[in-house]
Amino acid sequence: MTLPEAYLSQLEHIQESPKYRLEANGTRIAVPFPGYSVITCPAGESTQNQGFYQNLKTCQHQLEKILGTDLLISVPPESLHLTLADLIWDSSYEVAVQQTPEFEPRLRRAIAQSFTAFTETQTQAPAPIAWQVFGLLVMARAIGVCLVPRDESAYDTTVQIRRMLYQNSDLMALGIEQQYHFTAHITLGYFGKISPELNREKISQALADLNSQWIDSPQELSVHRVELRKFDDMTQYYREPDWPTLRFDPD
Repeated sequence: MTLPEAYLSQLEHIQESPKYRLEANGTRIAVPFPGYSVITCPAGESTQNQGFYQNLKTCQHQLEKILGTDLLISVPPESLHLTLADLIWDSSYEVAVQQTPEFEPRLRRAIAQSFTAFTETQTQAPAPIAWQVFGLLVMARAIGVCLVPRDESAYDTTVQIRRMLYQNSDLMALGIEQQYHFTAHITLGYFGKISPELNREKISQALADLNSQWIDSPQELSVHRVELRKFDDMTQYYREPDWPTLRFDPD
């Protein structure tokens, strides 16, 4: 997914993201897209990964120069994060809230159960999970960086967390579907206006050249906690103090 030929192929099929709306004054604003996910602490609140996120912010600026700000809608740098498990969003979320009594409290209790179940399977306090940037990732409506686990432990821990979530019968009863396909990534921006004159070959080569910085200077995300977060759109992820959190640095 991080090879020049993959970029060229993907760029042939990119589409304008429906998560942003073009205003009359030429600016784009995020449209409502409510839901819940289990994610790492967002960049603006992460004290352990400031250098990592600063480098991603720099990467956003580089992408804006390559793609142009009409094509690339950068997400707010403070909201950058890795999603460990998508839960429910958009119309599925809205229907669930309307049809299921006490949906949100039940969701929070179920996530807490899954976090507890994971903790109980550990013979010792789990160490922070380490993920490394492998390169840029072009998706149908967005662009980001692809991550790979630093070692087997990081991979196994992530798989266990996702299994505890998606195999939780209480979550399934709330309409949370099991999603086993997982491409670890951090979204840097969404696609806006796609010009018919877009030079896809030039862009794919520029993205490949930009990838060399990850090879020369590997970037690592140290995951010290994962949390249940709510979002109203794709710009902000928030939580209340008593919402479930799974910590990897209890000391």
